Amino acid sequence: MDDIDAVASLQDPVRRRLYEFVAAQDREVGRNEAAEAAGVQRTLAAFHLDRLVEVGLLEAASRRLTGRSGPGAGRPAKVYRRSVVEHGVSVPPRDYRTVAGLLAEAADAAGLDMEVQDAARRRGRALRGPGGSCGDLGAVAKVLAERGYAPVLEDGRDGGEGSGGRPVLRMRNCPFRVVAEQFPPLVCGMNLALLEGLVEGSDGVRVRMDPRPGWCCVVAETSKNNDR
Repeated sequence: MDDIDAVASLQDPVRRRLYEFVAAQDREVGRNEAAEAAGVQRTLAAFHLDRLVEVGLLEAASRRLTGRSGPGAGRPAKVYRRSVVEHGVSVPPRDYRTVAGLLAEAADAAGLDMEVQDAARRRGRALRGPGGSCGDLGAVAKVLAERGYAPVLEDGRDGGEGSGGRPVLRMRNCPFRVVAEQFPPLVCGMNLALLEGLVEGSDGVRVRMDPRPGWCCVVAETSKNNDR
């Protein structure tokens, strides 16, 4: 299936609700849970979920949802999660991915990390808009959601080293994943600078590196100045 087929498959409202629910989770989702979330019967949900797998928008696996193994543990169930494959549609096709890779390769070879970060920081400031402010995690999440980062707010208890138990905003998706896999320091530094520009001047939010496999390398969290 090509990208047009993948995107066209989301025209069906039930299929779109199922995809949006599964994509919003940071774990695998079973058919029953997805059907309940979309308000449809399990058999209909299974049909649409498998169709989303066929077009490459979801990935499927099998596991026992009971968490047990051995006799009496039940049969493995089919589970789904968002695919890591990127899809984009342009008619006629345009190859922005190649030019992004070439520019990143040139910047990396020339040692232009600081110049890239300066540009990203300026773009982060611009994302706030005229007189805009990103003084809390909700405002930051709104901007990042519009840019495709798929932000998720955690309570901070599992926030990793440096979180201090404060709420942490993590991003399930890196919009630059393909280039980031080729040039991790360059792109991760750019991501950090972008968010620094976004929260610049705020006493309530800080950003830092906290890479996790499959997630964006940068997180935002409430700053110590905002603790109570």
